[in-house]
Amino acid sequence: MTAPLFKGVITALITPLRDGNVDEAAFETLLERQIAAGVHGVVPMGTTGESASLSPDEHRRVVELCVRIAAGRVRVIAGAGSSSTDKAIEMVRHAKTVGADGALVVTPYYNRPSQAGLQAHFEAIADAVQLPVLLYNVPGRTGVDLADTTVAALAAHPNIVGIKDATGDMGRVSWMRASITGQFDLISGDDASFLGYVANGGHGVISVVSNVAPDAMVALYNAVQAGDLATARSWQDRLIGLHRGLFADASPSPTKYALGKLGFCGEEVRLPLVPTSGAARAVVDAALSAAGIS
Repeated sequence: MTAPLFKGVITALITPLRDGNVDEAAFETLLERQIAAGVHGVVPMGTTGESASLSPDEHRRVVELCVRIAAGRVRVIAGAGSSSTDKAIEMVRHAKTVGADGALVVTPYYNRPSQAGLQAHFEAIADAVQLPVLLYNVPGRTGVDLADTTVAALAAHPNIVGIKDATGDMGRVSWMRASITGQFDLISGDDASFLGYVANGGHGVISVVSNVAPDAMVALYNAVQAGDLATARSWQDRLIGLHRGLFADASPSPTKYALGKLGFCGEEVRLPLVPTSGAARAVVDAALSAAGIS
């Protein structure tokens, strides 16, 4: 079996905004901080990057900016999901054109296609563009669940290299390991269950929390890889407040609040999101304190 193409701690980057525009200087600062902390990859313009509410031009610009700044130091997996297959193909094609290492493609949301429709959607994207594709299953957000059997069928496509599994279901990673022949990257999309996912054979995490605590998330992953579960659990206990607190309000508002408090960017989000609530701020403050981040 070959080594996974995508593994480790991969940060689902927020997109800093200022006065209604992408704050490119803050984006560069945030990305350099991630690279210095030793993350293994980044995802610009995923759902945490507010891809649903930024314009197509802004989307393309952020992906291009990320590829340029990263300059090959970490893998860049461009967010490229849409409820329209044609639009998703356009975004994946752009990601390839500007030099991204792969594309993260979320299941179509709202229109709720059947499993046959989901399979046809992802196969059409993978047929159209020669770029590694990570499937993204997050039924709590999209209203549709990519079934394990559909994932197994899609894994046979040479351009579909893995999945971001945000279900939090530890049984699914075991099933996929047992059922999929050949290398298929199994990436958690749920920070709180990341430790369990990797312990069950997953290869890494696409993380919201690593926006705020990249060093700690990398330390947790390294401890698991070294077989030091006691240290990994210690890091997990330290971070559990952030795993939950950064979702105490509509994401990524709490994350932007935390990063603003740390001085890295402003809190501004794009409507229909609004800055995080006072109650959520208190939760994030307590989580930062418990994690020893200031």
